[in-house]
Amino acid sequence: MATREKSSRQQVYTLVVEIGRKAGDGLPDRATGAALMVFASGVDEAEAVRETVAILKQADTAPLDVTGYGTLEERLAEGHEISEEERVLIQRALDENAVIVAQLTPFFAEDGKAGSAPACES
Repeated sequence: MATREKSSRQQVYTLVVEIGRKAGDGLPDRATGAALMVFASGVDEAEAVRETVAILKQADTAPLDVTGYGTLEERLAEGHEISEEERVLIQRALDENAVIVAQLTPFFAEDGKAGSAPACES
């Protein structure tokens, strides 16, 4: 009787999370929200998203939307240029089974970016 082994290998996914305002969120006073570029480990992208949202809620932020950009290999296949700094953070997220916020971009009403997250290409 043959059994299929369930893959439990952690991978790291690149996510962009749009957050709204919440008391104590640490964003600049005039910011209307922010986009966070995150590297999150998980056995699949859904798990990486769940873990990221849970951690961001614990950190007193208000996650509104998450966009997944895939694993390092998927991003390379799509032609994304990945900096050495990003590769180091991706490896750290894998080694530590962690969620790493790589970049925070606050939104301000006057810059016309409120409500839209930037593209996640380096």
